Amino acid sequence: MSGLLMPPPDADVMARRAEIASALRAILSEESVITETNSLRAYESDGLTAYKQLPMIVALPESTAQVSQILKYCYSNGIKVVPRGAGTGLSGGALPLADAITLGLTKFNSILDIDIENRAVTAQTGVTNLAITDAVRHAGFYYAPDPSSQIACTIGGNVAENSGGVHCLKYGVTTNNLLGLELVTMEGEILRLGGKYLDSGGYDLLGLITGSEGLLGVITEVTVRILRNPAAARVILLGFKSNENAGECVGRIIASGIIPGGMEMMDKPAIHAAEDFAKAGYPLDVEALLIVELDGPDAEVDELIERIICVAKNTGAVCNRVSETEAERLMFWAGRKSAFPAIGRISPDYYCMDGTIPRKALPTVLSRMRELSEYYGLDVANVFHAGDGNLHPLIMYDANIPGDLEQAEKFGEDILKLCVEVGGVLTGEHGVGVEKRDLMPVMFSEDDLKQQQRVKCAFDPNSLLNPGKVFPQLHRCAELGRLHIHRGEVRFPNLPRF
Repeated sequence: MSGLLMPPPDADVMARRAEIASALRAILSEESVITETNSLRAYESDGLTAYKQLPMIVALPESTAQVSQILKYCYSNGIKVVPRGAGTGLSGGALPLADAITLGLTKFNSILDIDIENRAVTAQTGVTNLAITDAVRHAGFYYAPDPSSQIACTIGGNVAENSGGVHCLKYGVTTNNLLGLELVTMEGEILRLGGKYLDSGGYDLLGLITGSEGLLGVITEVTVRILRNPAAARVILLGFKSNENAGECVGRIIASGIIPGGMEMMDKPAIHAAEDFAKAGYPLDVEALLIVELDGPDAEVDELIERIICVAKNTGAVCNRVSETEAERLMFWAGRKSAFPAIGRISPDYYCMDGTIPRKALPTVLSRMRELSEYYGLDVANVFHAGDGNLHPLIMYDANIPGDLEQAEKFGEDILKLCVEVGGVLTGEHGVGVEKRDLMPVMFSEDDLKQQQRVKCAFDPNSLLNPGKVFPQLHRCAELGRLHIHRGEVRFPNLPRF
């Protein structure tokens, strides 16, 4: 799938593009409609850079009203739309189409409301994840989901992919911290779901939109829950002589009833790359490293640290180190959060995978991944959210070597199939996009996939929003039997009335 997904446009397509660009300039300012080839290259891929495609046009609205106008126009004229945040996604979810508008939302960059009393922040969709914490830090609060790309990724993109982060074990992923959102449908209708309250009546459409990867609507505004900073937070570094021992320790910690604020694992290649990059103070004579954070009252943190060190020793830990200051705690995390760019320093290219497994399967899966690495002749560095079993193997390859990318893709495919085989799922937080699209039948039956597509048909009957993503085969809505959205409710046709 690497390279351009479609051939360069012909004369008819160029004329069509000019017509669409003219219509968009009637809605947006001149500089907010991008058609020049070199400028379009900035949007040719997301974080999955192995797949690239120039968009037909990039439109950069700055208000919900403008988004609504653009979508109404596209709906009336049968024009496809690919929503895009910061482009940090790793599954090709924001990969452009040559015959579609890429709708960039980076101008939606304002925090609209900070409500400390109700512990909620309302922000436009283009606000970065970290900016929300920065906005409430002065009051002693923070936003819990913290992807490694939090300095750049947008809150709207986080909702679209249901992003997690190193603290999702205890505090949940995006869906567990989302209170409300504003959404524009493909037909240009503006909907509001949820608000500054924990629950709302009716169907959970908020949950339906979260993780929908831009297939159901365009998110323009998000309201999230913020948490008070814990009284204390400390990190333990635990070193092991084998990945299997570290994996066993993860299971035993959770089985003992302890839920850390975060629990991450790195293998030897990742440890060395991260230490060389961030100088975090990681031990270099171990095969695996667990980074475990405890938070809460001081007395509770002290007791849990002692209990975890005891569990670790009983599962083969050869060293431990506890952060003594806040600066040291942040440094321990800095190494983990810089692991992805650190790998980029030791490999020309890498393919970042995302799958989730039951914790008890960690030793088995790590052992099998080592065998796959030898079989494909490609090195792999493992960095993942060990506490909830969300794996992020980084397959190292060189795109300049013929066949290397294809081998990396096959290696990654086998890892994801292994995740499903042991009772896990294809994705934890990166989404399906184009990367895992053709693997969906590994996890879902044909009936499952058709039912999921019926939901899309209810929101997007003409399949104009982010087409080509998630579903390996797109059925016509008329063939599926549509769900109907009416006044915020879902109605099933042809059901008996009582």
